[in-house]
Amino acid sequence: MVMPGNFPRAGNGTDGDGLGEIRAENVVKAFRHHDGTEVAALSGVELRVRAGEFVSLIGPSGCGKSTLLRLIAGLIQPNSGRLSIDGAEIAGPDWEKGLVFQNPLLFPWMNIRDNVAFGLRARKVYRERKNEVETFLKLVGLEKFGRSYPHQLSGGMAQRASLARALVNRPRVLLMDEPLGALDAFTRMNMQDEILRIWRERKTTMVMVTHDVDEALYLSDRVVVMSPGPGRIDTAIYIPFSRPRARSDPDFLHLRATILKILNFGGQSREPNYQI
Repeated sequence: MVMPGNFPRAGNGTDGDGLGEIRAENVVKAFRHHDGTEVAALSGVELRVRAGEFVSLIGPSGCGKSTLLRLIAGLIQPNSGRLSIDGAEIAGPDWEKGLVFQNPLLFPWMNIRDNVAFGLRARKVYRERKNEVETFLKLVGLEKFGRSYPHQLSGGMAQRASLARALVNRPRVLLMDEPLGALDAFTRMNMQDEILRIWRERKTTMVMVTHDVDEALYLSDRVVVMSPGPGRIDTAIYIPFSRPRARSDPDFLHLRATILKILNFGGQSREPNYQI
């Protein structure tokens, strides 16, 4: 059996050459209740995501996955420690950090084209970059639906529009919080392939929160396992399989069982024929 201690820890990767490297250094985050008591959400988190890497954060509810994602997005600030992208400290949200949530959160009164263009208009760069709206609609396969409204789209199509809206700003990093959690199983698998295709084409650093071990293994270069009380990084597992990946492959299933054991869900598995 390959035990958690044999896996490489977060931050042991090779140097990234492009833009979008994320670093969390000894990050601590606590939330204060209305009665004045504090609850520690994250403690001493150390993480490095290389430029262009696809990393999934996985762990039980309450382990701080979404909190860490919100910290990287700049939506909240740590109590102590440092968060940076390409060496610059994260001070708040900006267009260089794209966000995709479980629900698409499209503006219902805007058609899809205007939803995708919203960020460019807000940044006052729409006039010189308006042609990119069509580029990104095509990237997500919605070039024929620009005049449609959100209520006219399926759940998967709406989430594609949400991806296009995040990507049209050409962010350094794309942060996704359970982006496929509301979709049915077949649509979810199709969207996983879409996200992989976009990641390959754009080379954007991606960090995704998910509760789905199979999804994390299928998509990621690395799976970061978190544990609660307060939230911390347990281990980081580099996925040794080339893409495309077969979910029924014995090595895939073994690594799935290994992660489930780390998460205390047990199960028996054979020895793998790969080394990590």
